[in-house]
Amino acid sequence: MEIRTARLLLRRAVPTDVRAFHTIMSSPAAMRYWATLPHESMAVTETWFEQQFFSGDPVRDEWVIEHDGRVVGNIGIWNMPEFGFILHPDVWGRGIGSEAARAFIDYAFATYAIDAITADVDPRNEASLNLLTKLGFTETSRAEKTFLIGGIWYDSIYLSLPRPA
Repeated sequence: MEIRTARLLLRRAVPTDVRAFHTIMSSPAAMRYWATLPHESMAVTETWFEQQFFSGDPVRDEWVIEHDGRVVGNIGIWNMPEFGFILHPDVWGRGIGSEAARAFIDYAFATYAIDAITADVDPRNEASLNLLTKLGFTETSRAEKTFLIGGIWYDSIYLSLPRPA
């Protein structure tokens, strides 16, 4: 199955995508607000990639984002109904996240009997918070010290997007 937008292809991962994901997952910029440190080796990315895309876990529904034939990110639900995405820094600020998110959200509500899609965002990640707000997500709560990454605690803002009426 594929989801096409004006500029993007959202598709299922194939094993050869791991190299493109290593470029993203090893980038300190891309991983700045992620729940783990940047990947230090291809082996770390290979383990993440297998779990992310090929675990067969029914609470996951992960997609590859392609732009101009190049893998530029990942979008999906990693723990039903929690939504997330990551993009290569080269494509930031070009509307790719918004375009991919709108397409994925439409798909998710059409596919799953969920009342809402949720998100957990680092409060420092203004770009993601702005994107989610633009998509209609609203803040539901905040929590302190939700992620311990590299010996430092980080907080969370929780958001929700209700199923369209």
